Amino acid sequence: MTSKALLAATALAALTLALPATAAELTVGFSQIGSESGWRAAETSVSKSEATKRKVTLKIADAQQKQENQIKAIRSFIAQGVDAIFLAPVVSSGWDAVLKEAKEAKIPVVLLDRDIDPSGKELYLTAVTSDSVHEGAVAGEWLAKTVAGKPCNVVELQGTVGASVATNRKKGFDGVVAKNANLKVVRSQTGDFTRAKGKEVMESFIKAEGGGKNICAVYAHNDDMMVGAIQAMKEAGLKPGKDILTVSIDAVPDIFKAIAAGEANATVELTPNMAGPALDAIMAYKVKGTVPPKWIQTESKLYTAADDPQKIYDSKKGLGY
Repeated sequence: MTSKALLAATALAALTLALPATAAELTVGFSQIGSESGWRAAETSVSKSEATKRKVTLKIADAQQKQENQIKAIRSFIAQGVDAIFLAPVVSSGWDAVLKEAKEAKIPVVLLDRDIDPSGKELYLTAVTSDSVHEGAVAGEWLAKTVAGKPCNVVELQGTVGASVATNRKKGFDGVVAKNANLKVVRSQTGDFTRAKGKEVMESFIKAEGGGKNICAVYAHNDDMMVGAIQAMKEAGLKPGKDILTVSIDAVPDIFKAIAAGEANATVELTPNMAGPALDAIMAYKVKGTVPPKWIQTESKLYTAADDPQKIYDSKKGLGY
C-alpha cells in the first residue's frame, strides 16, 4: 500500500469510528421557541413522534419565546455532547457566537421552520423550512383572485417583530399587493403570533376603520392571530368570512373549524413536520457522512371551504395543536 493510500484508509477509518453505528445511538437537542401557537405545539408533538419512529433520543428545551433561553439551551446541549442540535430561532439575528461554539464542538446545527441572517449561513448544516415569502404570496394571490379587481382595504396582523418568517410572509403578500392596484394595506401591526394579541390588535383596527366598515379583508401571518381576530369581529357585530374576508397561514385545526362554520375563508398550510426531514438529514450525515443540501423546502398548500374543512380538522386534531 502506498503512503497516500495508507493515509486515505487511516482517515476513512477515523471517520467511521467517529460516526454512530446506528440512528438509535443518536441524541439530538432541540431548542424550541415555545408554545406561542397551536402550530408550535403541534411541531413539538410531531417532532417527538418522528424521533420515536427513528429511535433517536430527542431532548427538547422550551425557550418561552426568549432568545436568551435558546442560547442557554444550545450551550447546555454542547456541554452534554449531543450528536446534533435543532434550532427554531425566535429571531433571525444574534446567533453567530453560540453557533460558532457548536461548530467548534463539531456538533451540526439544523434550523427548523425559520431561517437566520445570511452572516450565519456557514454555521449550520441545513435549514428545513417552508418558503415563507411564497406563503405570503399564495395568501395574497388568493385574495386578489377572490376580490376580482374590486377595491379592497386590507388590515394585516404581523408575526413577531424580527422573526424571519414574519418578515418574509409580509414580503410575499406585499409583492402581490404591489401588482394589484385595487388592494391596499391600510393598517399593519404585530400580533406576536398569539390569539390574545391578534384579538386585541383586530379590535383596534375595527375601531379605527369605522367599526370595520372600511375593512375588506384581514391577512394574518398565522392562524392563531386570525382566530383571535375572528372573535373580535364577532364581538363587534360583524360576520367574519362574509363582512370581512380572511386569509392566514399555518392550517391549524381551529382555522378549519372556522372555515367549516363560514367564519374564515382561506389558510396556507405550514406543515408541523419539520423534524422528520431534519432527522433523516442528520441520520444520513452522522451515520453515512452524507452532506444534505443547504435548504430542505417543505410544501405550502392553500385550503378553502372547497377542501372539506371538517374532514381536515378531524385528521389534524390529534397532532398536538
